[in-house]
Amino acid sequence: SSIYGGLRSSYDYGPLGVSLKNNLAASWWRDINNDNDLSIYPVDTAIIQSSEVWKASGHLAEFSDPMVDHKPTGERFRADQVPDGLKKEDLTEPRHFNLMFETNIGPVHNENSAVYLRPETAQGIFVNFENVLRTMRAKLPFGIANIGKSFRNEITPGQFIFRTREFEQMEIEFFCKEEDQEEWFNFWINKRLDWYKSLGISEDKLRIRTHEENELAHYASKTSDIEFMYPWGWGELEGIANRGTFDLTSHERESGKDLTYFDPESNEKINPVVIEPAGGLTRTLFAILCSNYDEDTVNDTTRTLFRFNFEIAPIQIAILPLSKKDNLINFSKEIKTKLQKSFRTEIDITQSIGKRYRRQDEIGTPYCITVDVETVDDKSVTIRNRDTMDQERVEINKLHHYFENI
Repeated sequence: SSIYGGLRSSYDYGPLGVSLKNNLAASWWRDINNDNDLSIYPVDTAIIQSSEVWKASGHLAEFSDPMVDHKPTGERFRADQVPDGLKKEDLTEPRHFNLMFETNIGPVHNENSAVYLRPETAQGIFVNFENVLRTMRAKLPFGIANIGKSFRNEITPGQFIFRTREFEQMEIEFFCKEEDQEEWFNFWINKRLDWYKSLGISEDKLRIRTHEENELAHYASKTSDIEFMYPWGWGELEGIANRGTFDLTSHERESGKDLTYFDPESNEKINPVVIEPAGGLTRTLFAILCSNYDEDTVNDTTRTLFRFNFEIAPIQIAILPLSKKDNLINFSKEIKTKLQKSFRTEIDITQSIGKRYRRQDEIGTPYCITVDVETVDDKSVTIRNRDTMDQERVEINKLHHYFENI
């Protein structure tokens, strides 16, 4: 809404931001499916669901924050985040505010028309448990995964895209037997931590923090967060929670549907335990920006760049014809045609070659291909590495193999 002055805590993503976000999501899907011993089934669940879902899950009763108002100014704060220096007598008594966005469906607004934008993607997974179990003939242990938008009516959003009212989650509900819950809880902590490292986030910027008893969610018996060192301090990237049997048994009780699992080994129905790795896609993007931004000095000038790894960079390869002559442009188009089926490429033809290098550095492009007058004769191009700025000559017909083996 920037042309109207903006809307607090509401952000749009441009072409490069969308590409980076989509690349992170694709990397997440690949990572959770790269183990032959894991069965993870994807779903895409509705943002607006029956209000009975949120009643059964406990969100209508439990999903709230205690808030206080500052009487002299009218400012509102979470009770546990009151700024230092404010007098206690100037604050109202804490009141609970439900964090779900409420709206209405149908032509008449009444108590029966109220629905909610989902505050998490998890419940959509739980209410589809039986569908996935039956149609995919799933056997324990298995997971159901969803990437999608969630909405929370945060009273005090802030810190750029770290805490917003509209955000994207990457959630897995992993169903296992009770006797295996500790093993899978530890497995998912390590697996998810390894993924963040693989994105290029430095290990010293990541940590595991176990929740204290008094901060556990109403459904969790145990939770550990993967945290990132943001500019203001440690903040949650992902929570790995042991939700026990809370959700399936709650929905089974409220809906009257059988949400148990028939164990062929014991020949009885059981309630699976749920281990939930729930990460923030937009928070991960923020962490990637913070981790990969860099400045260095080249020929007494400051170069700004993002050091995105090849897998997630919005543009992986930029093709730069040294001039706008038709033969160089044609060679550039030919190279793009060869590479674009496997890699994210663009042709950049405006301004000097030095300025184009800097422009590609600023958006995090790992490699630039320069097409020059010699290309016409030797059918070779110069590849420039963003991080080292080293250059090497490579034949055009070997480019695909070159980038495939990075």
